[in-house]
Amino acid sequence: MAKKALAGVATIAAAAIALSGCSNGGADDPSNTIDGEVEGDIKIITWRTDLVESGAFDEYIEAFTKIYPDVSVEVEAITDYEGEMKTRLSTTSYGDVIGIPSAVQPNQFDQFLEPLGEKADLADQYRFLNTHSYEGTQYGLAIGGNANGVLYNKKVFEEAGVTEVPASPEEFLAALELIGDNTDAIPMYTNYKDGWPLTQSFSNVGAVTANPDAPSEMAKDPAPWTEGSDVYAIDSLLYDAVAAGLTEADPLTTNWEQSKVDIATGKIATMTLGSWAISQIQAAAEENGASADDIGYMAFPANVDGTQYSIVGGDYNLGISRHSESKAASYAWIKWFIEDSGFTETEGMISTLAEKELPVNLAGFDEAGVELLETNAAPDGEEGLLNEVSSDAQIDLWGPIYRQQLVDVARGAADGDKASFFAELNERWGDSVERLAG
Repeated sequence: MAKKALAGVATIAAAAIALSGCSNGGADDPSNTIDGEVEGDIKIITWRTDLVESGAFDEYIEAFTKIYPDVSVEVEAITDYEGEMKTRLSTTSYGDVIGIPSAVQPNQFDQFLEPLGEKADLADQYRFLNTHSYEGTQYGLAIGGNANGVLYNKKVFEEAGVTEVPASPEEFLAALELIGDNTDAIPMYTNYKDGWPLTQSFSNVGAVTANPDAPSEMAKDPAPWTEGSDVYAIDSLLYDAVAAGLTEADPLTTNWEQSKVDIATGKIATMTLGSWAISQIQAAAEENGASADDIGYMAFPANVDGTQYSIVGGDYNLGISRHSESKAASYAWIKWFIEDSGFTETEGMISTLAEKELPVNLAGFDEAGVELLETNAAPDGEEGLLNEVSSDAQIDLWGPIYRQQLVDVARGAADGDKASFFAELNERWGDSVERLAG
C-alpha cells in the first residue's frame, strides 16, 4: 500500500472513540516506565505495509536490536490502519508502539497512551509537538514531518514557457494556461475519483494569510468561505482551475497510482500534495525513464507582502500504549527510529529533530525564500472544536465529498456557481458555529 499523508498537517476528522477502563497487569507496575530497563518484548503496529512487504522494517529491527539486544521486536502492518485501530483501542491489546490514530482526541491521550514527558522539556530537541500534547504533557513524537504545497514537473513548466515559480493564485492560473496552450500535459490533476488527494489542499490553511492560528480561528468564524480567508483562497484555486478547463477532462476516471507515473513523465504538470509525495514521484520518474530532477515542489501560490509560507507539521506520531509491559523498550524504539534509523532521510521527510536541516527535495523553498510555519495548538477547551463544527455542518474538511461537489459545480455537472456554492457552505458552517461556539 502506498503511503498517504495523515495526522499532524493532514488530520482526519473522526469521532472520539469509547474509552477503555481496563488495566493490564504488569503495565501498571511502578517500575514499568519509559525510564526503566530497556528490555522485554515489544510489538509495533504500523500503517506502513509497504515497508513490511519490502523487508525494510526487518532491517530497521535488526539495526535496533544490535544496540538493544535484550529487546525482542515484532511488527504488524495494517492496511486499514485507522479503522482497525479504532476497534482495537476499545481493548487493552493494541500493541506497544503505535501510530496514534486520529480518532484519539487530545483529552483522551492519557486514557490510551503513556506520557513521554513535559512538552516544554522536549521543545528544544523536537519539532511538531503541538498536535500530540495536552495540558503541557507530550504523548507522541512524529516520525517525521511534511511541508505543504504543490508538486510540479519542472520540465513541463520549462516547455510551457513558465520561467518563475508562481507566487499568487493569478500567477498560478496563468502558468496553467501556458501549460494548456503550449504542451500536451494536463495542467492540474485533481485525482477526483480517488478522493483523498483532494483533501491535501486543506493542509495549506494558515499559509495564505501567514496565520498560525488560522485553523482554530476557522472553528469560530461564521463565514470562512469569504474572500481574504485561507480556505476561500484554497478552494477558489481549485474551482477556478476546473472552471477554466485546466484539469483532467474526465474526473470520474482519475487514478492515483497512474497519476504518479504521469506527473513523473510529464503527462501531468501539477498536483496539490504534501511533500511526502516527492520521493514517490521521483521513484516513479526513475522507474519510467524520466529524471527525478524534473520533480519540483513549490509553496501554495500565495504570499503576504511578497513572502510565501508553507505549513509544516508531523506525520503520524508514535506513542506508547499505557497497557504496554515494556514501556522503556518502547520508548527506546521511538527515540532510535526518529533520531538514528535514517528513516526521514530515506523518505525525504523533514526530520523531527530540530537541529536537522530541510531535506534536499525542499531546496526550492530556500531558493524562493519560503518561510516554514507550524500551526498553533487550539486554545484550551477548544481542542476538538474544528472537528465538531465540521461534523455538525456536514462539511468534511478532511474528506473529499464537499470538494468533489465543488468540482462538479465548476465543471457544470451540478447546478450553481462559485458564489452560490460558497454561500451555502457559509450558511451551514455559520449555523454550526452559532450552535457550538457562539
